[in-house]
Amino acid sequence: MKKIFNLKQKLIHLCIIFIFLIVMIFQNGFQYAEAINMENYQDKIVTEELRLQVPFELREVWLKAEKNIWEPWLRSKDGFLGRQIYWDKEKEEALILVNWKNKKLWKSISMKEVNDVQEKFEEDVKSNLKMTKNPFTLIYEGELEKQG
Repeated sequence: MKKIFNLKQKLIHLCIIFIFLIVMIFQNGFQYAEAINMENYQDKIVTEELRLQVPFELREVWLKAEKNIWEPWLRSKDGFLGRQIYWDKEKEEALILVNWKNKKLWKSISMKEVNDVQEKFEEDVKSNLKMTKNPFTLIYEGELEKQG
């Protein structure tokens, strides 16, 4: 009788372990993400992501320079779809998301041209704030590719 009880207990433990393993193996089975093929990644919508340190007291000057310097330049670029600007009060951090028709068009813009616009932006900011250094530090830059 004791052997039968032990056997039942072992079978129950094996069943529990089996069910646990099945759950662990298949827990992500219903999630789906479309990966971008190497051949067509240049043709997918891409979002440029920029994070900047923007102190509270300088936020309005930063925003004005973004709209007066970067916005017109971006609108003149082939492939530019729009952008969103966010500001986190607690972190005093800005998030800029720039949407491009595809990576090929975005990356076709020369770094010299981007640097020239950045220089105009910094000169505008320094002039308005009567500073010698750009107070807005770039924290992160990257890209997000639209899935699906």
